[in-house]
Amino acid sequence: MQKLDRILDVELPKNQSAFLWGPRKTGKTTFLKTKFPGSIGYDFLQTDLFFDFSRKPSLLREQLLAKDSKLLNQPIILDEVQKIPKILDEVHWLIENKGLNFILCGSSARKLKRGRANLLGGRAWRYEMFPLVTEELENWDLLTVLNRGLVPAHYQQKNYKKSLRAYTQDYMKEEVFDEGLTRNIPAFSRFFDSVGYSHGELINYSNISRDCGINSKTVKEYYQILVDTLMGRFVEPFKIRQNRQIITKSPKFYLFDVGVAGAISKRVLEEEKGELFGKAFEHFILMEIAAYNSYKEIYFDINFWRTKSGLEVDFILGNGQVAIEVKGTNHVKSKDLLPLKNFIDEHSPQKAFIVCNESEERLSGHIRIIPYRKFLSALWKGEIIK
Repeated sequence: MQKLDRILDVELPKNQSAFLWGPRKTGKTTFLKTKFPGSIGYDFLQTDLFFDFSRKPSLLREQLLAKDSKLLNQPIILDEVQKIPKILDEVHWLIENKGLNFILCGSSARKLKRGRANLLGGRAWRYEMFPLVTEELENWDLLTVLNRGLVPAHYQQKNYKKSLRAYTQDYMKEEVFDEGLTRNIPAFSRFFDSVGYSHGELINYSNISRDCGINSKTVKEYYQILVDTLMGRFVEPFKIRQNRQIITKSPKFYLFDVGVAGAISKRVLEEEKGELFGKAFEHFILMEIAAYNSYKEIYFDINFWRTKSGLEVDFILGNGQVAIEVKGTNHVKSKDLLPLKNFIDEHSPQKAFIVCNESEERLSGHIRIIPYRKFLSALWKGEIIK
């Protein structure tokens, strides 16, 4: 597979440690090996290391103190650190007493939090690795992106369908079942399937609980498992002002990757039109916005706006600074402008966009109708929000 340069920038001053979180196979390990080639590394996916350090976490301290001091100038990398929560006590001691710095890499902090593990009390910065973004790619094709997703191994494989199926199965086995995050395996499996079909829609906990045969409280816990294992994110409604006509309680949920979402729902896109294409296209734009937000360390809110009459704007960024509607069409009609016009009348955003498949950019009042490639280029240049 082609080696891809990643945008994520991990620059650590002396004596500074970091957590690097990200879903499985997003490229964390490859990135760290490339970025810190001289670092000592421990990968707790290796069975022998896992058992040795689980039985005796102090092995980390004993082994590192025996190393030549020159080898300890680079960050020490602990991969899949969530598998051995107790190892973080040793890390803490080595940071405080020996001035060592670490990069602690994993796909979920849930087990650490549930086990009340030592999260180093602010001694480690937090970074997150996302799937690939368009700024890291050359000559990318939209349908390829939407069908394969942007997990590096899936995006670069011709036989991506089998890999995507295996990925969802591996996730449930390794992240959820093996880690004991839920005991009711059949119920979680039914819930996971339902996520693919309700993906990107307002969450109706009652409907999902009825379909899966579990109560609403359990459904909420299952969603939280997906969030904690970095498999997805909530997008909350925009509610800066109280208005009885605006939906303010029900969030939406999006999986971390458009290809994984397609695999769960068995979606195959053959052309750039239709309802399924539109949903995948919206999801893809969200992926880019979320990655930009994290990599550029801006941390603006990402919300949606919807009225009880059904008017909806897909993404509201910041404190209402930018409003974005995503339309999977090559011809935006006057009626498509109505939700944004209503939002503009009520909240006066600084910028309003319809991201679409039209060939040329144009302006309709305060609304900029913009081809998706031009929008993404402007996003990564900091011209949409910064």
